[in-house]
Amino acid sequence: MREIYNSYLYKDILKFDQIKKPEKVTKLLQALAFQIGNEVSYHELSKTVGIDNQTVEKYIDILEKAYIIFRLTAFSRNARKEIVKGRKIYFVDNGIRNAVIANFKLPELRQDIGALWENYLVSERFKFLKYNDIWANSYFWRTYDQQEIDYLEERDGKLFAYEFKWSSKQKARLPKTFSNAYPDNQFKVINQENFEEFIMKT
Repeated sequence: MREIYNSYLYKDILKFDQIKKPEKVTKLLQALAFQIGNEVSYHELSKTVGIDNQTVEKYIDILEKAYIIFRLTAFSRNARKEIVKGRKIYFVDNGIRNAVIANFKLPELRQDIGALWENYLVSERFKFLKYNDIWANSYFWRTYDQQEIDYLEERDGKLFAYEFKWSSKQKARLPKTFSNAYPDNQFKVINQENFEEFIMKT
């Protein structure tokens, strides 16, 4: 996996669009790898990596076109309470993400298993939708007072809300703010016992 990462990134991606500072792209990927599952701020990334906001956005666009990462935007129909311009960034493949931070520990030894689990589920769901030509809008949802839903899918005018938990013992409830604002929804907690159903749901 490390060889694939190095070959793919350094031989292909860093030659694309005349990237002048490849070390900054590597640093950006590392910063993104530690933020999967969380909202991403281009301004904060620019300070971390040492490049301006426009360059951060440009590099993220290149990495997305190269199928290394992809973006998930915020869902909102109530601009006063809900985050409108937020974004999360996931890796298309967890193996590449692990190679970026040089961490190949087994799941039971990892402190970031929750983030890896979320990245896996969202990325595999995206792939299934694309490969099967299923039309759906995908989002995450969060309010300014930190109520949130990991993944939200809109299909045929209906909303499907999902919370991701690594352990089946972990519980989750649909935030009342969401259920009150969007009563016509379906909610489900996804864990190791039912994840296949979620990934391949039509």
